[in-house]
Amino acid sequence: MTNDAAEFTMQRSSRDDAAMVRALTPWLAGLLPEGADPEVALSGASDSNGMSSETILADVTWTEGGERRTEGFVMRMAPSAQDVPVFPSYRLDHQYEAIRLVGERSEVPVPTPRWLEPTGEVLGAPFFFMERIDGIVPPDVMPYTFGDNWFFDADPADRRRLQNRTVAAIAGLHQIPDAAATFGFLDTEAPGDTLLRRHFARTRAWYEWAAAEIGASTVIPRALAWLEANWPEADTPGNVVLSWGDSRIGNVLYRDFEPVAILDWEMAAIGPRELDLGWIVFAHRVFESLATTFELPGLPDVLRAEDVCATYERLTGATVGDLTWFQLYAGVIWGVVFMRTGTRQAHFGEIELPETPDALMHHAPLFTQLLEEVGA
Repeated sequence: MTNDAAEFTMQRSSRDDAAMVRALTPWLAGLLPEGADPEVALSGASDSNGMSSETILADVTWTEGGERRTEGFVMRMAPSAQDVPVFPSYRLDHQYEAIRLVGERSEVPVPTPRWLEPTGEVLGAPFFFMERIDGIVPPDVMPYTFGDNWFFDADPADRRRLQNRTVAAIAGLHQIPDAAATFGFLDTEAPGDTLLRRHFARTRAWYEWAAAEIGASTVIPRALAWLEANWPEADTPGNVVLSWGDSRIGNVLYRDFEPVAILDWEMAAIGPRELDLGWIVFAHRVFESLATTFELPGLPDVLRAEDVCATYERLTGATVGDLTWFQLYAGVIWGVVFMRTGTRQAHFGEIELPETPDALMHHAPLFTQLLEEVGA
């Protein structure tokens, strides 16, 4: 094994930063106070985490109250269609509104969203600015379970504190009242008589869209068939919360092992609480399985399902259903993401597409294991 980060990096965009600055400057001038005379400096965000929406660091300098000031922002931007997007469509306005409402209606730490451009007329794709928050993230590249990073090297008590505080953040999201109404814009137009049925139908359509370009998976249809035939008891009208969607520690900024910003809201939805709980457990299991593949010790005591559920139930008083269905469902979604990111890598000349899209799925050993365990 070689810990070569270049094997895991990915080109995300073909955009021209200079052209973006030329377009952003007059747009910001129209939003800032008269005479602000804004200047914009862009730089790429870290390649260590995230593979879908473009994330761009922006320093904006302007005049206000007779003084020049500079603030740091993060831009989230829908990818160009020519850059092989992960999702068929991107609702940056939904991400912006979800973050805004979470900040207003809970104590969960999120960046303050500042400016939204939902039309795509300025840069060719919708985008928004949010405040930049200082913090550190358990890395995806190389996976934090591989060692030689701040989270792996931390005292076990600090790792557990981080885990518990992250579960507490999820609990805080889920305790926002009347989620179905407050976040109703996150519901999908896919067919189905419950929120989870519609979520599932959208995922199936997303898979079919991805498969139309590079071919069908052998494992995802097996999983979809089992999931549909074994619908979870957790899908009830009384179990509806705001689902963060991509709930994992790699999407959180931390300081002193405490969350200071919950990030990446492009998969936000409304549905059963187990969507987020199954996801955070499965996400760690993916990285743990990769460590095992390379005969590394990993972090087997982190984010175990029984620990996550016990902490969540203690904080919320809710009873958590079995997470098996939701972990396998997470495996489906991860599989489609890998199909699309693999297609993107091929588009940028970084890899050649394999004969079957299953070979693109870095979580294949764990996914296959789960399928075997449920008899799918």
